[in-house]
Amino acid sequence: MQTLIICIDRDNDLGEKAKLGTPIVGREANVEAAVALGITDPEDSDTNTIFGGIRILDELRAKGVDAEIVSFAGDKNVGVISDQKIAEQLDTFLKLHEVQRAVFVSDGAEDETLVPIVQSRIKIDSVQRIVVMQSENLESTYYILKHAFSDPKISQTFFVPLGLAFLIYAIFLLAQYPEGAIVGILAAVGVYMLYRGFGLDDTVALQKERLMDAFQEQRMVFITYTAAVLTGIVATAYGALRVWGLYSEEGVWYHGTLTLISVFINASIWWYAGAFLLAGLGKIFDLRMDGKPIQKNISISLFVVSTGLLFWGASTYLLAAASLSGRFTGDVDLALQYFVYSVIVAVLIALAGIKLSLSSPDLEDEKKGRGKGKKKLA
Repeated sequence: MQTLIICIDRDNDLGEKAKLGTPIVGREANVEAAVALGITDPEDSDTNTIFGGIRILDELRAKGVDAEIVSFAGDKNVGVISDQKIAEQLDTFLKLHEVQRAVFVSDGAEDETLVPIVQSRIKIDSVQRIVVMQSENLESTYYILKHAFSDPKISQTFFVPLGLAFLIYAIFLLAQYPEGAIVGILAAVGVYMLYRGFGLDDTVALQKERLMDAFQEQRMVFITYTAAVLTGIVATAYGALRVWGLYSEEGVWYHGTLTLISVFINASIWWYAGAFLLAGLGKIFDLRMDGKPIQKNISISLFVVSTGLLFWGASTYLLAAASLSGRFTGDVDLALQYFVYSVIVAVLIALAGIKLSLSSPDLEDEKKGRGKGKKKLA
């Protein structure tokens, strides 16, 4: 095959709306897919993408070029998951067919972010963007609002924060504490914006898919990850209750923000450490059952214990200095000694983890691979 026409549906409208699996190979199959998607949702731009690819295919074949068309679809969770699915489909297709070059067809900039992924596997001669002409009636306010409410991308970005704000305000009104509504709304919207800004939605979606795979495969990691999440929730609630107890008595102005943060850390740090250890335990168990090396995961668990010791020692010393630690009240020097001991023990545990990680067979295989590569270059 001389030229491959690649049509991209990154958010999997073909699967979600037309209930079609991908890849879709061949002119007739793509015509049927475009018609099915067009009937299901006449306003979907992916229909025009496929028809645009068919037009390019006909033009190339008319010139005597050996060409074929294929449509790939990703996932409704646009991002890492959808891109991985398209990359896997493309790899499988290229293993079964010999292709010299490709023409990339999309409906906009979002799909064109996949150009580097496709280009790393096959030479791209051209990138074609299919733009749909709209009439003035379609640009009305009603049309924009209607699609804003129905499009999950727009609704998640703009309407979720508004919904959170209204919900929190209603809860505080029912609790007869409207003064706290502003704090609650700002905190919730701030957390959501950080969540979206750092791209954690892709990470959470990927972890969710992995957990579902672990559940279906009946692996221990599903149980331990679930236990870890519940332990993390308990840790947060317990630490927040301890902070609220001090805050409600004297207020933040009396103890200071740093002291309240130290109370939260000191009360919850070992709960959080336990949550991470539970998650690691399930992974270690599954790797052991599969006969794979577990040294690296044990090393990570040791680092978790080491980090927990550091945070516990530092928070304990700060609470002793504020006379809020029952064990060290009035004896700041003893609390400082505990902090120094915790640092020393944490360093020793971390060194043990590093030594264990260096002895991992995976690392040895990687070193051997690098050594072979250097010999070939020489």
